[in-house]
Amino acid sequence: MMRILLFILTNAAILVVISIVFRLLGLDGMLLQSGGIDMTSLLIMAAIVGFSGSLISLFLSKTMAKHGMGVQIIEQPGNQFEHWLLSTVANQSKQAGIRMPEVGVFDSPEPNAFATGWNRNDALVAVSTGLLQHMSPDEVEAVIGHEISHVANGDMVTLALIQGVVNTFVVFLARVIGHFVDRVILKNEEGYGVGYFVTSIIAEIMLSVLATMIVMWFSRFREYRADAGGASLTSRRQMANALRALQRVHEPQDLPAGEFAAFGISGKIGEGLMGLFRSHPPLEKRIAVLEQDRY
Repeated sequence: MMRILLFILTNAAILVVISIVFRLLGLDGMLLQSGGIDMTSLLIMAAIVGFSGSLISLFLSKTMAKHGMGVQIIEQPGNQFEHWLLSTVANQSKQAGIRMPEVGVFDSPEPNAFATGWNRNDALVAVSTGLLQHMSPDEVEAVIGHEISHVANGDMVTLALIQGVVNTFVVFLARVIGHFVDRVILKNEEGYGVGYFVTSIIAEIMLSVLATMIVMWFSRFREYRADAGGASLTSRRQMANALRALQRVHEPQDLPAGEFAAFGISGKIGEGLMGLFRSHPPLEKRIAVLEQDRY
């Protein structure tokens, strides 16, 4: 729950900060047209605000991962395992038709891995120390295949674009709601009053919760595709066994909020309403899809 809350608050905070900057520059006032609101200009401004955060996050994703997760990049293999890891990533990247990503390891007792980067030919694949402790080489190979598939499918760019689109509508609708409160309820006739600014910020935060549901739905959908890709790069049996290995670990922890969590191998959030905020489908469902050949 904390990871999802942080994700929502981070995304909402980015929107609010950019929105405040726009207001300080006086751009919100330019949206007024004869007492009404210029919808075309508002949509353009909303798109600029909405896509700024997601694209900045995308372009900085590798740097954020290295520093935020403490990823140690393997430049020259120092032992047999690092040799094997680099060789596995290189072989699978060639199979997937992408340039070999940077490869790294981060210190975490929980089994996990993630892929990130601003495009499929400039990516990073990182695995946790816990993954190496809890899984066999065949299972780790399948997990790597899953992450390579995320890269090859362009999931990182697609997720950033979807986030940008939903952010655009969040900003757009929040301004419309703020305008309605300012003009209809508070009866303000000139410029925008405090009611507009407060209402639009609150609306942005509330609408960001709904936007997160949409982004997480896409995240769950492309997890099945990444499982299928991992199975094609290794085997269906290996991929299913890797997911079962995750099940054997008592309550695996999520990665930190945002993009790293969305492109990890595992995730946990309950069913029901909270299931709408989970970045990954339940492991049992993913295993069932693999076994039934349903992609």
